[in-house]
Amino acid sequence: MIVSVISKIKTRILLFFLLYLLLSFNNFHICFFSRKYNDPYCITAGSKPGFQISSEQNESFTGDRVSGDHTKILRSGDTKGYDDLLEQEDKPKNIGLVSDQEDKPKNKAGLYSLIDLKAEEEYSKYIKPKSEGERYALRAAVKYLYLQRSWLAPGDENINKTLSCEVVPNAVFSCSGFRTHMYSLQPILHSRVLKHPCRVYNETQAKLFYVPYYGGYDVLRWHYRNVSDDVKDRLGIEALKWLESKESWRRNAGKDHVFVLGKITWDFRRDKVPWGSKFLELQEMQNPTKLLIERQPWQVNDIAIPHPTYFHPQTDDDIISWQIKIASKPRRNLVSFAGGARPGNPDNIRSTLIEQCVSSSSNQCWFLNCTNRSCMNPKNVLDLFQDSEFCLQPPGDSATRRSVFDSLISGCIPVVFTPYTAYYQYAWHLPEDHRRYSVYISEQDVKEKRVHVVEIVKAKTLSEKEEMRSYIVHQLLPGLVYGDSNAKIKKFRDAFDITFDSLLEKIKQSK
Repeated sequence: MIVSVISKIKTRILLFFLLYLLLSFNNFHICFFSRKYNDPYCITAGSKPGFQISSEQNESFTGDRVSGDHTKILRSGDTKGYDDLLEQEDKPKNIGLVSDQEDKPKNKAGLYSLIDLKAEEEYSKYIKPKSEGERYALRAAVKYLYLQRSWLAPGDENINKTLSCEVVPNAVFSCSGFRTHMYSLQPILHSRVLKHPCRVYNETQAKLFYVPYYGGYDVLRWHYRNVSDDVKDRLGIEALKWLESKESWRRNAGKDHVFVLGKITWDFRRDKVPWGSKFLELQEMQNPTKLLIERQPWQVNDIAIPHPTYFHPQTDDDIISWQIKIASKPRRNLVSFAGGARPGNPDNIRSTLIEQCVSSSSNQCWFLNCTNRSCMNPKNVLDLFQDSEFCLQPPGDSATRRSVFDSLISGCIPVVFTPYTAYYQYAWHLPEDHRRYSVYISEQDVKEKRVHVVEIVKAKTLSEKEEMRSYIVHQLLPGLVYGDSNAKIKKFRDAFDITFDSLLEKIKQSK
């Protein structure tokens, strides 16, 4: 009898120990299967490794109607909120604004005070305001950026995922070749949401609602057609009318809904120029979260996420092989620029950069002229970036550039001329200390010809370049690309994982 009792106790201890091991490792998940759900419900799904860009807090800045079958619902895992994590002794070092050297805010009021302090310190480092209005605007832009960083889902440094399939202009998926269209973000993320492990089919259980309204394509279809503003706005308004009829929308006034729009925010904020729609200016769109490739810096619910790139690994080995290749690639060019001049815009610095590039001595700068359609072939761009140590990234039609991400995944250090190109945009995917992955040169200094960009990057030491490239390739790269929904990636986390983990964190903090 005693032996039997001891045996049972040992068995129970062993079971508890095994359960503890399972819950201790982020690669394991505890899931329930039921006839009630088509997919398993994983109670630990929100706790797998997140993407952590840096453990340091260095100084920085330095045409159909939407139908009822289409709204896809996500449920978050049971993980603690940001405020709770701040009070844990073993919290991740780079949750958002707080470093090991700073006092830790104990509540939201403390967090917002810290955000205000950071904004006051940082807002004027890169652009000198000419008026009190500009001063206020810059301070607000930095404040909203820091607030978005506070939503970054915590996780382990160096843990990322990867990218897989491409999307061609007609939104058809193809996994052979380099044909990722620059506006393919919507179908890429949609395909991932459909297979998310925490997707549920009962809206009362959902924490986050994804709305598959392809607003970017809605804007593009009217680009070359002479139609009225009412026609341009019609589909978006119809989608919102349908959403407003749903209890899931009315319950939180759309605050737990997310739209993936896949273009720059200005395409949905039609003003004096008769281009685009007014979708993001509608009152009903102020509460939801909007995922875009370029955000409006003064709209906290505009979230910028990386442009889709040409990089398409399918497995862990693919991404590791790519990292090894890029890290060891000989760089024949000191600096390069792939783009075209903007002769119709006297404020644009591209012409000055091209002049400095082509006139540099010893062929230190290589210019790929995109006005003759050379850049339509992705191989031309990728080959140039992989051969270059630095890649010039001036603004084009808007502040951001897909080329920034093409250069990063090629191991080419981007040279940025305005913080609105990257630093004030991608709070979840790029680190606060931009000096770890880029070189900043004032756009105004270039415009007034006070600097020569080739000479500035030429002054960088070999150790500085190697340190920056190592950080880009081994830390940033996996988190800047999007994995296909069928890819077999386990060791890394990609841009989609970072985005949706942080969206869930944002929803939790807003409760």
